[in-house]
Amino acid sequence: QVQLVESGGGLVQAGGSLRLSCAASGCTFSNYVMGWFRQAPEKEREFIGYITRLGTYYVDSVKGRFTISRDNAKNTVYLQMNSLKPADTAVYYCAARSLNYGSTRRNDYDYWGQGTQVTVSS
Repeated sequence: QVQLVESGGGLVQAGGSLRLSCAASGCTFSNYVMGWFRQAPEKEREFIGYITRLGTYYVDSVKGRFTISRDNAKNTVYLQMNSLKPADTAVYYCAARSLNYGSTRRNDYDYWGQGTQVTVSS
């Protein structure tokens, strides 16, 4: 059973930074595409970016501010968030996709973490 556990969320002022972590277990981590999504109150869960063996892809709203990386030896994927804005306030989720190419679609991911809250104050 694949399990994903996010950590690192919290309260930060606008312009600040946070690094989220997502630890995976129960899978051969390096074989999975890892994605990050977020969901603000009363909004749909939205795609942020993903990382594959070949590289990363980001939605335009976070490009240049957010960076996804992974450490396969630690079975962990990271989301470094810089220049945070109040609009980035949301619950952040990591997700794992068993196919080896990325997707921006929620339904293409097989496993999800429980989420971690990020709140950016103005």
